[in-house]
Amino acid sequence: MPLRVELFRQIYSSAEGHFLGDLEQPIATTDLMSFAALTQSELYRQWAEPQGLVDFVSAVVDRTTVSTAIFGVFRHRRNGLVDEHARRQMRLIAPHIRRAVVIGKMFEFKAAELATFVDTLDGLGAGMYLVDPGGRLIHANTAGNAILDARDILSSVGGRLVASDPQVDRTLRDVFATAGQGDAALGIRGIALPLTGREGDRYVAHALPLTSGARRRAGIVYTATAALFVRKASLAVASIPGAIGSAFKLTPTELRVLLAIVEVGGVPEVAMAFGVADSTVRTHVSRLFEKTGTARQADLVKLVAGYTMPLAG
Repeated sequence: MPLRVELFRQIYSSAEGHFLGDLEQPIATTDLMSFAALTQSELYRQWAEPQGLVDFVSAVVDRTTVSTAIFGVFRHRRNGLVDEHARRQMRLIAPHIRRAVVIGKMFEFKAAELATFVDTLDGLGAGMYLVDPGGRLIHANTAGNAILDARDILSSVGGRLVASDPQVDRTLRDVFATAGQGDAALGIRGIALPLTGREGDRYVAHALPLTSGARRRAGIVYTATAALFVRKASLAVASIPGAIGSAFKLTPTELRVLLAIVEVGGVPEVAMAFGVADSTVRTHVSRLFEKTGTARQADLVKLVAGYTMPLAG
C-alpha cells in the first residue's frame, strides 16, 4: 500500500473516534488505541514524533445530520499523555467553545438572511430608500440608486436624501422627522406625495414608518425610521399578459385589445391602431366585460393595474 494512502487511512481511523464522541465530552487518541500501537504507526513516526507530539484530546462542539465539529489540543512530550487534569480542563472549556460556535452560526444565518432581504429589495421595480429621522440614507435598492443617479426628482447630497423640488423636500424632511416619533405620529399607512421630473414625467412617492413591529425589524438597521417607495405614475403591463389571459381565459385577440385599451385609449383609438372597424373592437370589449365581470373600460384599466408586478423588468 502506498505510503500516502496508508497515512490517510491511519489519520481517518484515529480521527473517526473523536468525531463520534458525545457533545463536550473529552476523548483522547490514547483512549482509542494504545500508545504503543500509536508509536508504531506511520502517522506518528513521520508527522507527530518529529514535532514532539504524543497525544491529542478533543470534544465535539457541534453536530448536525451532515457534519460534526470538534475542538482539540495536541499534547507535547513534555506534557505527557492526556491525564485527568487535561480532561477536566477540556470539560471546562468545551461548553464555551460550543457557545462561540453556536453564536457564530447565528451571525452567519443573520448575514444570509440580510443578504436575501437586500436581494429581494433589489428585485423591486420601485425605488426604495431607508432613511433615519434626519433623512440620512441608510439603504437604497437598485431601482432607487438609478433614480438618484439620474438626479431628476431625487438625489443624495452629503449622504442625505434630497428632493429636487424645494417644497417636496421640505415635506419629506417633515415626514422623516415625524416617522421617528412612531406610527401614531405619521399613521401606520404612511403618506403619498406627487413628484414631477424636469421633462414632466410624473412619479408617486409613498413614505411608510418603520418604527414598530415587523416593519421595524425589516429596516435592516435600527437607525432606519422610514421607508420611501418611489415609482413612475404609469402602468407596467409587459410582464403580466400571461397571468391575465390565463385568469380570465382570454383569447390572444381579446388580450391584445385589453392591453391596447390600457396603453392606447378608447375604442376609436384602438380600432385605428389595429386598422379595424370600431364595431370589431366593441365586440371584443363586450366579450372582455363578460369574461372579467366588468362594465366599463375604466374597470378594465383597474383590472390590469391590479395585476401589475412590483418586480423590476
